Amino acid sequence: MVTALLVFLNLTAYPFALYAWRDHPYSMDNVLPFHLCDLAAIVAGFALFTRRPLLLTLTYFWGIAATTQALLTPAIGIGPPHLPFVHFFVQHFAIVAASLHIPLVLGWRPEMPWWKSPLKVFGISVVYQGIALLINVMLKTNFAFASRPPDNPSLIDHLGRWPVYLFAMQGIALALYLLLALPFRRRSPS
Repeated sequence: MVTALLVFLNLTAYPFALYAWRDHPYSMDNVLPFHLCDLAAIVAGFALFTRRPLLLTLTYFWGIAATTQALLTPAIGIGPPHLPFVHFFVQHFAIVAASLHIPLVLGWRPEMPWWKSPLKVFGISVVYQGIALLINVMLKTNFAFASRPPDNPSLIDHLGRWPVYLFAMQGIALALYLLLALPFRRRSPS
């Protein structure tokens, strides 16, 4: 039942976003589902539904490492009771809940050796950031905050100027991915 609810919340996040933003200023950033957390919600929904190993892995690492940071420093300029505000927090909490549900309830574990899954997710994250930067140039958007920091205060404000902060963000992501894999490290027999 919980799994089905998380599938529903994550897979309906994008349509709900379109509905939530309908009465607010139009922006490609709010219409296209290409922020990392938008992709993470879609991936999480399909991960829980299909149980595909790569999707489960992406959900675990992106959900905890990236989405938790988005909850701590939300990049949204609209407050309660507006629907975009409600949507933002429902979507982000659903992603984090899915990322915790995967190892705690479904029993998922990273690939062995313990560092393999974090490096795979890191590689995918670097490719995502590169694609986001290209899309930003073409559409004048700011997906992955690859073109400029968010308007709201965030961790990015302390990572240097563009493009330096892009490399700092990737370094932090790699460190967090590796840390998130450590609890699953199997000890060698003594």
